Amino acid sequence: MAYIDGVAYAVPNDRKEDFTKVAQQMCETFVRYGALHAVDAWGDDVPEGEVTSFPMAVQCKPDETVCFSWIVWPSKEAHDAAWEQIMADGQMHEPMPFDGKRMIHGTFGIVAQAQSD
Repeated sequence: MAYIDGVAYAVPNDRKEDFTKVAQQMCETFVRYGALHAVDAWGDDVPEGEVTSFPMAVQCKPDETVCFSWIVWPSKEAHDAAWEQIMADGQMHEPMPFDGKRMIHGTFGIVAQAQSD
């Protein structure tokens, strides 16, 4: 069964172009190492919550936008092997256009899904 990486983070609005360039490179890297699909998305309608929300979770500042990314892997084993290689190639050690300390990351096993033709 497929396996997912999910990431949320805040990116300074004036770094959107830098983010877009790095995001495209990273998506291509993930696919090169075996991901089925990789997406980086710039927040459009990401409201503040009263108890919890994406902006609260990443401590989004007024001049930042919440971004969300996900990577679909064929399996947990493929994910684990790919991440070893990705971390070894050094690209993940390059400076990112956002504060990685406020990034939220998790991995998830799919329990249900549907898709249209």
